[in-house]
Amino acid sequence: MVRDLTKEDFEKTVLDNELVVVDFWAPWCGPCRSFAPIYEKVADKHPDVIFAKVNTEDQQELAAGFQIRSIPTLMIVRDKVIVYSEPGVLPEAELCQVVEKVKSLDMDEVNKQIATEEQGSAGQD
Repeated sequence: MVRDLTKEDFEKTVLDNELVVVDFWAPWCGPCRSFAPIYEKVADKHPDVIFAKVNTEDQQELAAGFQIRSIPTLMIVRDKVIVYSEPGVLPEAELCQVVEKVKSLDMDEVNKQIATEEQGSAGQD
């Protein structure tokens, strides 16, 4: 099942769930409409993952906050960290692969990499 997110429930959804896949889309966007059934199908295959959609027309503040410049854009948040963010339509098999890769990430390692990058950029100021 795919749920719609708004700025009111976006943060709570990301904070309360281990893995959230978000499709930023708009009703006037042809590629978004063609991607919708693929997204729904993959969501049905992964009931343990939250699949959500953000209508960028209705949720402009949310889209701007994530600097969405092209739609559709797919963003995946795992353990409160954005681990994937790419514009464009993915075929069903590729979307399934991306979800599986994110599920298998070693988040301790991801968090270490983030900390290392933050230390490196702090030293450049």
